[in-house]
Amino acid sequence: MFYREAGQFKSSYAADQRIFPIAQDRVAMALILAVAFVAVPLTATQYLFEAIFIPFLIFALAAIGLNILTGYAGQLSLGSAGFMAVGAFAAYNFVLRIDGMPLLLAFALAGLVAAAVGIVFGLPSLRIKGFYLAVATLAAQFFIEWVLTKFGWFSNYSTSGVISAQKMVILGYAFDTPMSRYLLTLSIVAVLALAAKNMVRSEIGRAWMAIRDMDVAAEVIGIPMLKTKLLAFAISSFYCGVAGALYAYAYLGAVEPQAFDLARSFQILFMIIIGGVGSILGSFLGAAFIVLLPIFLNVSSHWLFGDTVDLQVVSQMESIVFGALIVFFLIVEPHGLARLWQIGKEKLRLWPFPH
Repeated sequence: MFYREAGQFKSSYAADQRIFPIAQDRVAMALILAVAFVAVPLTATQYLFEAIFIPFLIFALAAIGLNILTGYAGQLSLGSAGFMAVGAFAAYNFVLRIDGMPLLLAFALAGLVAAAVGIVFGLPSLRIKGFYLAVATLAAQFFIEWVLTKFGWFSNYSTSGVISAQKMVILGYAFDTPMSRYLLTLSIVAVLALAAKNMVRSEIGRAWMAIRDMDVAAEVIGIPMLKTKLLAFAISSFYCGVAGALYAYAYLGAVEPQAFDLARSFQILFMIIIGGVGSILGSFLGAAFIVLLPIFLNVSSHWLFGDTVDLQVVSQMESIVFGALIVFFLIVEPHGLARLWQIGKEKLRLWPFPH
């Protein structure tokens, strides 16, 4: 079969431990990147950029952040959208209040601010876990929303609370078209996804997974609970903060707390449940599923029932399908779409022999 590594010999430890040890995977990833960076910008329409590709990439980045914390470190969080809001408002204020602030530096600093906030709200994880930790992070979601709406300094004293994001200009080039905003978002997400993939394969990633599987045993063998858990919260919040800044600048064009409400946090949680908990690939699969499902339901309802269908019914059907799929994956395949993809690859490696 075409997906077999027969004859692919590795002569060093580095070659054996590379991200894609099989040549077919390296070729497939190169083709995916070529399509994303070359074919999509040349062929996609404005609707595809603004309604599908840009939100998909941003949600995938936020899902990676939550997956680092929940999937790899085992710390349940319901405040992802709150950390996205911190990143969005921090990027806005950095650009607004510091003359000549480079946009990419503002995004990085916004991620660091979100990481600092994440560390503060991650302190309860040293004493509580599971459902109680989820409640603590839920409190962080409500507290962040309250602060951003209560204190006018964050929104530059806007009466409506909704502020327009500054123009995206990097090295004199204005990212003011859907294609340019897509390419910028894709570049940032690709770099951070690669960093996350290498991170979870490193020593700190193994420490996260040890805490996730059995925290008492991990502490017995010398893994520091304080440092490891807070680092997971910091890195997860950093990813969510950068995703929030991209969501405000590259997608919405505005900074508003209502865009990062509790429903957004649950949406990101659904992404990693459906895509696969503890999987970088699952973050992308879950984000694609969540972004495409409402569009598919809307198109299919109009195709089946015409213009007589009520939009409220379509919205309710979307919620029903979300709930049913979450229950399905929790019962049938808890590791989500990423696990199904892995099973398919394993079958291809053995086909046509019995197994």
